[in-house]
Amino acid sequence: MTDLQKITKSDPRQELIDAAAYFHSQGWMWGTGGNLSAKVADGSFWITASGQSKGKLTPDGFVRIFPNADVYQPTPSAKPSAETSIHQAVYSCFPDAQACFHVHSVEANLVSRFVTGDELPLPAIEMLKGLGMWDENPECVMPIFSNHHQVPQIAEDMRSRFHYKPTQIPALLIRDHGVTVWGKSIEATRNYIEVAEYIFRYLLEARKLGQN
Repeated sequence: MTDLQKITKSDPRQELIDAAAYFHSQGWMWGTGGNLSAKVADGSFWITASGQSKGKLTPDGFVRIFPNADVYQPTPSAKPSAETSIHQAVYSCFPDAQACFHVHSVEANLVSRFVTGDELPLPAIEMLKGLGMWDENPECVMPIFSNHHQVPQIAEDMRSRFHYKPTQIPALLIRDHGVTVWGKSIEATRNYIEVAEYIFRYLLEARKLGQN
């Protein structure tokens, strides 16, 4: 085992493994869907490899992406996620971000169809504080991006929009695809996923009751 394969105190992979197992149990990362990443001190980041079952990840189920685009593969079969470019765009647009999580939930896909535009209005409920919105009765929206077959196009759209219009919250939706969040720690990013998914369920239930 090389030094890069070993999990040390500063290595985020075990936390990512734990988060992935939890998200899998919630139905947000079934099959091989979704991807999680976290940065390390040298500016590189570990990201779940392509085709990995998120309910039973191991340290070898990740690849390490360096700032110069070099890739470290713990095993020859570990390939970068097809959505690596989304994580690279997040870290580029939001330098303070230390982790980026992207999950595929039924609820996220359904609410992404609620509007035809590129923003989803969010309800002014208490849980918005969990995404950093502390204003009273805030008018908050979540950016929505089109789901291109060529994932780097999604990443390019993110860079272009966030260059001139920063997001209010650390989260975005890709229509019919899933939610992506980022934060200053793995714990914060995990909380953002939970809050976002709560809000999606709220929106769905409110629509059933004719309240939105």
